[in-house]
Amino acid sequence: MTPEEKARELGLEFTELSQTYLNLCIKSGNQLITSGHVSDIKGKLGDDVTVEQGYAAARECAVKILNSVRSTHGTLDGLKVIKLFGCVNSTPDFIEQHLVINGISDLMHEIFGKTGDGYHARSALGFAALPTGVAVEVEAVFEIKES
Repeated sequence: MTPEEKARELGLEFTELSQTYLNLCIKSGNQLITSGHVSDIKGKLGDDVTVEQGYAAARECAVKILNSVRSTHGTLDGLKVIKLFGCVNSTPDFIEQHLVINGISDLMHEIFGKTGDGYHARSALGFAALPTGVAVEVEAVFEIKES
């Protein structure tokens, strides 16, 4: 099953994006590099947001990233996930950022495969604050594979 087919099977819906203040996904050579995509879920992990809610927030970011990548590239097919950079709005004593960012990694594994094209490098870091109080922000790098 192709990534496009898998995304449809999972019920993901993609919309056409219009130009905004910043480029949400830019093509450079054979790479697609995204801006940070934020969750709709707001709050701080270790305070008013649970790990499960943070996981859902990271998955929201993944869907938004996939929408931006697809809008730029025209399809999810022919891509390899290279790197994910996850930022988690956290209290100083919260240490489970990796479990939160699994929300994006797990979706990438579902769509692109846990090995091969979905097997990616990743960072999961805690931040004292994120823009507008969002729980999670993620950026990504994809490789456009040669046909």
